[in-house]
Amino acid sequence: MWELIESPRVAPSVLSADFSRLGSQVAEVMAAGARVIHVDVMDGHFVPPITIGPLIAGAIADQVHEAGGAIDVHMMIAAPERQIAEFARAGADSITFHQEATPHAHRTLGAIRELGCLAGIAINPGTPAEAVAELRDLADVVLCMSVNPGWGGQSFIESSPAKIERLRPLVGEAKIEVDGGVDTATAGFVAAAGASLFVAGSAIFGAADPAQAYAEITSAAGAS
Repeated sequence: MWELIESPRVAPSVLSADFSRLGSQVAEVMAAGARVIHVDVMDGHFVPPITIGPLIAGAIADQVHEAGGAIDVHMMIAAPERQIAEFARAGADSITFHQEATPHAHRTLGAIRELGCLAGIAINPGTPAEAVAELRDLADVVLCMSVNPGWGGQSFIESSPAKIERLRPLVGEAKIEVDGGVDTATAGFVAAAGASLFVAGSAIFGAADPAQAYAEITSAAGAS
């Protein structure tokens, strides 16, 4: 997956897709150029909603891989270290968990890499950027939440670009991913701040033409 994210990418989040036609919606955005498909996992504990798990990731993994793409799993769950092996078996290429969800972030990042996946650490809006400084050598991706985790369709937190700017010198070679409220109006700001992975859910799958929406956000972000 690292080759895919060496250049900026928009990652459509299937959380906002129509699950009655998930395969066709994934195919639609991949035909438009998407190569990183974002899978948001919520457990009803770390965040209130319950969403999807390894079965859904596994259901689209072959389709995504055969089209030259990657599965980017974002676990908004308590004790993520208990579930990483299941997602790796399901076909995840990158697994990100929340720094706030476990006291074992360092060990969990190492375990994800041992499973052959890129390892990501996410931080909530209320968590300072400096919280990830000690993990810079183990994280391939640092995800900055630009909304509070738990629901799609939230408004972008305006202070997020400044936080991304603070993250940039702290994360070493890791890519900065931003998740929440990313659309044509906000993508350029977070790109200028230093992000290179842009998760967009409702702005893509909530649009009348998801492929066109993907293309427009990609252009706004200066992504490929």
